[in-house]
Amino acid sequence: MQTKDESYDVVVMKGKVLIIDDDEALCERLTGYFAQYDLELIVAHSPTEGRMKLSSMSPDLLLLDVMLPETDGFSLCKEIRADNEIPIIMLTARGELTDKVLGLEIGADDYLAKPFEPRELVARIQVLLRRKPVTDSEPDVWHYEHLTIHPKHHKVILDGEELNLTGMEFRLLTLLAGQPGRVFNRDELLNELKGIDADVYSRSIDILMSRLRQKLGDNPQQARFIKTLRNAGYTFAAKRTG
Repeated sequence: MQTKDESYDVVVMKGKVLIIDDDEALCERLTGYFAQYDLELIVAHSPTEGRMKLSSMSPDLLLLDVMLPETDGFSLCKEIRADNEIPIIMLTARGELTDKVLGLEIGADDYLAKPFEPRELVARIQVLLRRKPVTDSEPDVWHYEHLTIHPKHHKVILDGEELNLTGMEFRLLTLLAGQPGRVFNRDELLNELKGIDADVYSRSIDILMSRLRQKLGDNPQQARFIKTLRNAGYTFAAKRTG
């Protein structure tokens, strides 16, 4: 059930959010704030505690600090993403573009620099919780010439070999391949992938597209899959065969 919070103009959706952050004061403040939006905040102050609660409490979304004891957030994100598709928002006191790009490349869904407004964080969480999952009515496998995509299992086979894609690379590929022939301009791709504050990710979308093309073995001048249309955007050129 969804309700409207008139004061903040956001859709309220119930959910469980796990935060792994050793800032106890921040976690305490967020716990009370999230309760206004029917969001239950599960708190872990170390990677070890976070792994245990991720496994035992089945949260709907993960907030992950970069600067952690035991191991850094980037390494933990990569470890979690290897076998878990939970939406991840990374939090950090460092706002450098390189950090943001790295976080997205290893599988994070969003990135927010500290200090931040709790309202903005809640809005970003709502975007990810509203993101439409793959439904049972959709085909289990998308077939194209030379390429097979398993959308429900996050698997991509190119010429008989499985590709190692990050979460964001896979999302970009399925966004394009799910509507072959549709032209997506840059702003549309940013909005579909991030939903909020897309301008922050203007550089990362270029890097993301380049890395995906490289893994697909695509030459922009003679593209098998992702074609660039000058002054228009990008389109998936391969046709579905099944």
